[in-house]
Order: sequence, then structure tokens, then C-alpha cells
Amino acid sequence: MNEKPLSPRQQKKRARILDAALKVFSQSGYSGASMDAIAETAEVSKPTLYMYFGSKEQLFENMMLARRDAMLEAFLDPSGNMVDDLHAFAWRYADAVMDKNMLSLARLIIGESQRFPEIGRAYQKAGPDRLLQGIIIYLEDQKQKGRLTFEDGELAAEDFWALILSAPRNKALHIPDDVPGKAAIRRYVENGLRVFLRAYSKHPDSDIRHLKKLTDKTRTGGNTRVKKGD
Repeated sequence: MNEKPLSPRQQKKRARILDAALKVFSQSGYSGASMDAIAETAEVSKPTLYMYFGSKEQLFENMMLARRDAMLEAFLDPSGNMVDDLHAFAWRYADAVMDKNMLSLARLIIGESQRFPEIGRAYQKAGPDRLLQGIIIYLEDQKQKGRLTFEDGELAAEDFWALILSAPRNKALHIPDDVPGKAAIRRYVENGLRVFLRAYSKHPDSDIRHLKKLTDKTRTGGNTRVKKGD
């Protein structure tokens, strides 16, 4: 039996709860976060909180899934141009994982996982594993359409993921008071996209030219979509 769709008001309240959950989890970690604190931060009653999410585990999973869906929007609703989609995903991913609350949450989860391995597994399952699967699905589709070439979709997705942001994110995780700024992130994102296209694109030269036009427009605040044939 399908659940009744949420009204716009309920959707807004649900989103507020998820935002509050991220704030509390990022401050207290998974084990230290309480449903009382999340309800207070979201400005809802505890019964209301449990009406939307029946447990802390369910709330945590849905919070992570909401971030995943936001990051994967470019792949879930593709533009028809692979380079546009890869560029859009890269920046959505960067904006999400370099957010101070997401960085804080990742640090706390890493610290808790030694004592509570199930917390690390829950984070991995709800966040990185599902995000990786979304990337794999998109890349496999582009391969079928003759735009990419690779033998192992998981390895291709891992390469893409690592190339665009692993270095600045690792620095931000380990040195909280020296988080890379937008210019540094742009340097890694754009270079990572070029390297990925050079390695995996069936038409690397034209795709890299398209990427350059796209990034030039982005730098000047223009439309990030470049018309086909540009």
C-alpha cells in the first residue's frame, strides 16, 4: 500500500527536520545526537518528529539520502550533454561535501567508527555507497550511448569521484581551520574533469573543448549550458 503523498506544508516541515538533523549530527556525532535535540532544533514536537521518522536510524538514513539526491540531480535529470552533466554533478558534489556541517559529520563518524563500527557502516551505506551507485548507473548509460569507454563501471566511477575532489576534501577533513576556498576547489574540479575525459571519453578532444567553454562561462557568471555544436 502506497503512502499518502505529503502536502507542500508537510514537505517543508520534513525538509526542516532533515536540515536540523544534519546540524545536530554534525555537532554531536551519531551516537551523541538525540531525537530531543533534533526536534528542538527543527522546532517541532517530539511526537511530530517520530511521525515523520520512526527512529534515529531512519532519520539519519533519510538525511543522507536527501544529500545524495541533491548531488545526483544532474544525473537523475540529465541535460542530454554528458560534459554538462559531469560538470554540474562535480559542483553539486563539491558544494555538498565541502559544507562545514557535512565535513564535521564526516570527521565525527570517522572518530566514532573505531568504537562503534555499525555507525561507520550506516554512514557508508546511506551516503557514499548509494552515491557511488548513482554515478555508476549514469556512466554505464553513457557507455551504452557510445560516449565513454571502460571495462569496469565501478572503477570508472571511483576514478571520476576521486579526481574531482579527493585532495581538497582530505585536507579539509584533517585541517578544519584551513578549508580550501572556491578558487582552489575550482582548480581541482576542472582538472579532474579534464583528466577523466582524457581517460574515458570516446571523443576526448571535443569533450575537453566543450568543457573549456563551459568553465569559461561559469567563471564569468554566464549560463553553464553550452549549446550543442559550440
